[in-house]
Amino acid sequence: MHRTLSAALAVAFLGLPGCARIAFQKVGPGEAPVVMGPQVRNNRTPLESAFACMADHLVEAQKPRLTFAVGDVKDYTGKYNINEGNAISQGGALMVSSALGKLGNTIQMVERFDTHIGEMELGYIDRRQLGDGFVHALDQAGQKVVPWLPYFGGSILKSDYYIVGGITELNYDIQSGGAQGLVNQLGPKERVYTESIAVDLRIVNSRNLTVVKTVSIEKQLTGYEVGFNIFRFFGSSLYDIDIGSKAQEAAQLGVRTTLEEAVVELIGTVEQTPAEPCIEGVQYTIPEKGADQLRAHPDAEPVAAVPAAATAVAPAVPGQAVGEAQNAGDAAGNDRSFSVAFDFGSAELPGSALSNMDRTAKLAATGAVQITLLARDTENWDPGKRDQLIDQRVQAISRALAQRGVPPGAIVLDWRPASTDTGIFRDGAGFQQIAKLHVQS
Repeated sequence: MHRTLSAALAVAFLGLPGCARIAFQKVGPGEAPVVMGPQVRNNRTPLESAFACMADHLVEAQKPRLTFAVGDVKDYTGKYNINEGNAISQGGALMVSSALGKLGNTIQMVERFDTHIGEMELGYIDRRQLGDGFVHALDQAGQKVVPWLPYFGGSILKSDYYIVGGITELNYDIQSGGAQGLVNQLGPKERVYTESIAVDLRIVNSRNLTVVKTVSIEKQLTGYEVGFNIFRFFGSSLYDIDIGSKAQEAAQLGVRTTLEEAVVELIGTVEQTPAEPCIEGVQYTIPEKGADQLRAHPDAEPVAAVPAAATAVAPAVPGQAVGEAQNAGDAAGNDRSFSVAFDFGSAELPGSALSNMDRTAKLAATGAVQITLLARDTENWDPGKRDQLIDQRVQAISRALAQRGVPPGAIVLDWRPASTDTGIFRDGAGFQQIAKLHVQS
């Protein structure tokens, strides 16, 4: 009897991996095989049809294309496990951005959540350090040609509305139940349990910061567990076997689905297009096609947005000089002020500053030249180390100018932070001012 049972259990255990579709692949000679699971797919949710429906309604109603941004959508539940980390995804803003993307070309999105790179490059443009490998004319006649990108202002598009909010609830085990029956330590068991999450989002008018609409949506997540337990002696052998399975609705998929339904409601409000018919038609199963494939009018051209101001004129042609470049200065290279940006924690003069040293030495013979020393805004040293680093950086500039014939006495330090000053004097994106000096032969 116990041999038959042992054989049956061995077969059952060997069959378990097949349910998970596990495969092994040996990639390189001498390597251990790696486990290969299912292939990558698009991350779809039950709300795909709702986004397709809303997009089609916007096209059919000839709605102007509005511009949306996404702010921070945080996890406010406070649920954290020291072994597993945060119970709720910290990527709420990313989920909302992806949700807006499912509306396709019926809306326009602008980045407001992480503008670090854009702000840094605007800082480079402002200091005339950013180029694209071509030369650019600063005026319509093409008389002033420079290798850096001129900036005429207005290149960053405004938003009409932005979405912010957070994941505000995670309620564990709001209901559970089950049963287990044992006869001679042998019998089945079954358990079901439910938890819930909730999100609170709002959409804000970017022009006047009025809150247009708020939504608070909850979703329950369910799970189950079934099994069969054996704990008894068969002959001289003791068997303690627990066979079963359990599954729970994916918590983060539940968060994404709830955020997406909130987004559909918010968009419907500002677009004056009811969202209820689109949401009511949702079958809460994951479809085989995404929102872009479910649309009836996927290729329809969006209606141009109406300018908010009566004085608005046609947009400038990209790259066309309109007025004077804000970072033009003197295109002939006769500016009398320069910035030198040092790398993090370094006192070595960057290579990009050498041309400025050449011009400084040349211009100092005819008048004062201002030099501003910059450092990364992530530098936050104690006053002693900061002062030592500033001294080394000023000395690096002095040595570079001395090699070009400028005597040390011609370099005057105009300003540096006091030893008791722990603040940061920001200068553009990603930098801070650490010293100012002028040079005059």
